[in-house]
Amino acid sequence: MAGTIDARLAELGITLPDAPAPAANYLPFVITGNLVIISGQIPMENGQLAITGTVGDGTVTQDHAEAEARKCAINLLAQLKSACGGDLDKVKRVVKLGGFVASQPDFTAQPQVINAASNLMADVFGEAGQHARFAVGVSALPLGCVVEIEGMFEI
Repeated sequence: MAGTIDARLAELGITLPDAPAPAANYLPFVITGNLVIISGQIPMENGQLAITGTVGDGTVTQDHAEAEARKCAINLLAQLKSACGGDLDKVKRVVKLGGFVASQPDFTAQPQVINAASNLMADVFGEAGQHARFAVGVSALPLGCVVEIEGMFEI
C-alpha cells in the first residue's frame, strides 16, 4: 500500500525514477544517525541530460535551468526513497539543499533557479519540506549539466 508521500507524489503527477548509481568513487547517500546526506544529483532523465551549457549563454534560459533543478529534486527524492528502504514516510523533514547553477558571470538569479527544487520539496513534504539552503553559480558542472543539487534529510 502506498504511503502518504507516495500518494502526494501521485497527486503531483510525479513518478520517481530508479535511484541512479554513482558515476565515480563515492556513495549515492550516507546515513549517519538520523540524517541522510545525498550526493549531488544532476538532471538525468532516462539516463540522458536534456540540455547542457550555462545559463545566460544564449541557449540556456532561466526557465530551462529551473526545469533542470526540478529534475534534480526528483532524483534527490529517488535516492532518498532508496535510503529509506522504499518508504518516504520515514522522512521527518528536509534539512538542507545545496544548489549549483552553471551560469555566465552576469547571471545572478541562482536562488530563483534553485527555488524550483525548494518548491518541489515543500509541495511533497508540506511544512516539513522547508529547509536551509545555498545556491551558487559555477562556471561548469559534470557532463556539462546546468544544475546539480545535494540534500540532507532527517529520518
